[in-house]
Amino acid sequence: MGPLEGMRIVDLTTVVMGPYATQFLADFGAEVIKIEPLKGDLVRQIGPMRSPGMGPFFLNANRSKRSVAADLKSDQGRRIVLDLCRDADALIYNIRPAAMGRLGLSYEDVCKVNPAIVYAGTFGYGQDGPYAAMPAYDDLIQGGACLPHLFRISGSDEPRYVPSAVADRVVGLTALGGILAALLCKARTGKGQRVDVPMLESMVSFVLSDHLGGLSFDPPLDKGGYSRQLARDRRPYRTKDGYVCALVYTDEHWRRFLGATGRGELMDTDPRYATFAGRMQNLTEVYGELSEIMLTKTSADWVALFNEIDVPVMWMHDFESVLEDEHLKAVGFFRRFEHPTEGPLVGMANPVRFFGTPVEYNEAAPRLGQHTVQTLQEIGLAPETIADLIRHDVVRAADAPAKP
Repeated sequence: MGPLEGMRIVDLTTVVMGPYATQFLADFGAEVIKIEPLKGDLVRQIGPMRSPGMGPFFLNANRSKRSVAADLKSDQGRRIVLDLCRDADALIYNIRPAAMGRLGLSYEDVCKVNPAIVYAGTFGYGQDGPYAAMPAYDDLIQGGACLPHLFRISGSDEPRYVPSAVADRVVGLTALGGILAALLCKARTGKGQRVDVPMLESMVSFVLSDHLGGLSFDPPLDKGGYSRQLARDRRPYRTKDGYVCALVYTDEHWRRFLGATGRGELMDTDPRYATFAGRMQNLTEVYGELSEIMLTKTSADWVALFNEIDVPVMWMHDFESVLEDEHLKAVGFFRRFEHPTEGPLVGMANPVRFFGTPVEYNEAAPRLGQHTVQTLQEIGLAPETIADLIRHDVVRAADAPAKP
């Protein structure tokens, strides 16, 4: 089921960025064959976990995929990938392109067996620049895309990284858009193509769309940065008993909020509040005074009041309270299901809903090599050949013990 039903994706990605993108493709109905190293995707080991190699990082980025464990450095392992590519719609990888070339899996190599394939790479840097061969991880890309700088200039004592693999996931979604566009082009024209999705360029575009500011002009009008987002007091508001997230933003928001708190005259008498421009010019004072007002009521009182006067508000959740959010419960976002080997689990539904080709979650994240034998049989390998590949550590099947 799903809009991509009938498409086959060969997935050579590991860790977060690539698997996050290919999980969307799997959710959307494509057959995604994940080729893992014999020891498995590294994030299988990030705990806690009930069984070795089945940690939550892996479970939450690899549902509905097949797992084939193979040594791509061997000639036989390489041939397995090329055989899978013969009938595939796309191959997706997230190592450096030069490494794909050394494996004999460059775009040119793959095109020899399937000229119509979409060959998509997600990696650190565009291949035309001096960083082309450098390794890249989420932390490095956050730094290159100015995120730690944003923390520093918005009031943090030291630069720091966003405490989430935000670069990996943003670039994963950027890659998803590029892959789907290339697949649409292939469906319309029959032609495949190479698609490069570099992390640094993707994240700089993501961040500077907000913060290029006056540097958009030549000569520059300022040193960049969007003042409202950088204001020290732009943060969850402390209340009598906790925190709440609210955005008093438009003129009407402010008029209703100030009226509800007994300060309605400020919209007519105080230029700091009267207009959007006035508030932007006095952000520190305006947000500071708002913070003081928010201390006068409980979080529940503020949520009720903001909803009553139609000003945007949201609870500030923690990891446990978000599981109990009434809206997320109502839309069925958190799914409780039984994994065949891991027992009862909580997962998250794909946020995209298709009403003509609805998404169905038919398979949980696979064990390492769970589909090795089945997949090799489907590309024509005889049982004795598969057994020989397992015996010589070219591939690994789920039930075969790991070699020390």
